[in-house]
Amino acid sequence: MSEKLLTFQYCDQLVREFEEVIENPIKSKSSVYYTGVDLGTACVVLAVLDENRKPVAGAYRYADVVRDGMVVDYLGAIQIVREMKRQLEEKLGEELIYAAAAIPPGTDALDSGAIKNVVTAAGFELTNVLDEPTAANEVLKIQNGAVVDIGGGTTGISVLKDGKVIYVADEPTGGTHFSLVISGAYKIPFDEADVYKRNEQNHRELLPVVKPVIEKVAAIIKQHIKDFDVQEISLVGGTCCLTGIETIIEKQTGVYTHKPQNPMFVTPLGIALGCTQESL
Repeated sequence: MSEKLLTFQYCDQLVREFEEVIENPIKSKSSVYYTGVDLGTACVVLAVLDENRKPVAGAYRYADVVRDGMVVDYLGAIQIVREMKRQLEEKLGEELIYAAAAIPPGTDALDSGAIKNVVTAAGFELTNVLDEPTAANEVLKIQNGAVVDIGGGTTGISVLKDGKVIYVADEPTGGTHFSLVISGAYKIPFDEADVYKRNEQNHRELLPVVKPVIEKVAAIIKQHIKDFDVQEISLVGGTCCLTGIETIIEKQTGVYTHKPQNPMFVTPLGIALGCTQESL
C-alpha cells in the first residue's frame, strides 16, 4: 500500500473513532485528557483525546458566534464552550483541564486574543494555539502538498514541504457564500438555506447551484499554490462535506484532490493532538 493511502487511512480511521465516541463516550482511566476547541463560523466542535491520543469523547453544536474567522458573539461563544465542556465532563466522569485552539492562518494579530479568552473563560487551561490548516495536518500528515480548510467564512491554505508549513494564506470565501447562493436560488431565508445545505440527500441537487462558488474557491487555491510544487490537495472543514466538491476543485486546479471521510472533524482532532499540559 502506498504511503499516500496509508496516510489517508490513518486520518479516516481517527475520524471514524471520533464519530463513534460522540455517540458513545469512553470512560477510560486516563491520567490526562487533551481537548481541541474548534470555534468555527458555522459549528463549534470539541474533541477529547486520552493520554494515548485516542478519541474518548466529543461534541458539536451549530452556532453563529464566529464570522469570517472573527469572534462576533464573545459571551455566546463562552457559554457554548462552557456548556459543551460541562456535558462532556459529565459523560466522562472526569474534569477536562487542558485545551488547545486554532485560528485561520495569518489572523493571529487580529483575533487570536479573543479566541484565547473564550477558551480560558470557559474554564480550560489553554496550552496551544495553532493555525487551522496546520492543525488539520496533525491528522492528515501530508509531507508535500496543500491543506485547504474551507470553513463557514474563509478558505485557509497551508502549503507543506517535507512536512513543514512554508506558506499560509486565508481568503474570505466559504460556506456562508454557498448558503447565500442557495438562499437566492431557492428564495428561502439564509438560515433555512444553511440547514438545507447540510443534508447530504440534497447535495446532488445543490452541486450545480453552488458550482460557481466552488470554482471561485478553486481559483483562490490555484492562485496561492502556483509558485509551489504542490502534488496533492487535502480538503477539510465543514463546507467540504458537500458531496462532489473535491471533483470540481481537482478539475479546476489540475492537482489531485482528496477529501477525508468527514472533513468537519479533521481540524478539531488536529487541535486536540496539538494540546499539551503546559499553559501558554
